[in-house]
Amino acid sequence: MTSASPDPSVPVVLSVLGRPPTGRPPGVLVGCDGSDGSLWALDRAMTEAERFGLPLYVLAVVNPAPAGYPPGMAELVQESVETLVESMADGLRRAVAAVQRARSVPYEGALSLYVVLGNVIDVLLAASARQHTLVVGTRGNGGFDRLLLGSVSSAAVHHAACPVLVVPAPPAP
Repeated sequence: MTSASPDPSVPVVLSVLGRPPTGRPPGVLVGCDGSDGSLWALDRAMTEAERFGLPLYVLAVVNPAPAGYPPGMAELVQESVETLVESMADGLRRAVAAVQRARSVPYEGALSLYVVLGNVIDVLLAASARQHTLVVGTRGNGGFDRLLLGSVSSAAVHHAACPVLVVPAPPAP
């Protein structure tokens, strides 16, 4: 399924239901869920892709629900999943557009956007195979929390198939 892009400077989202980007040249992969941490990671991933002349793969993961629905719920769940995927695709386009507007020089390299169904950790780890770098944000919001990695960034650091760059929150003004 492909979604139309409202902003011509932001590429169309390639919604790949069930698997991460494959068969593409190695590049910089960044997980983006629209949170502040993922936007900082996206900005840094753009810088890394530019620095190394690599394509940038922006990946959002939708975990619709655990398996096993009661009889008669499959159609309702499928509609909800499709709505969730479209919403995430729209959010991903807006996130890229926001980061582009905030950059002093917009990213102009190869850029692909993906929305994939599954568990975020499993999908990111699988997608890290053959990539140059995986970029993720942290989830700490301040104080002691800033010393802790979130579960996704921690799993990436310990299990990714490529080098991982964890982007912390910028220093408070």
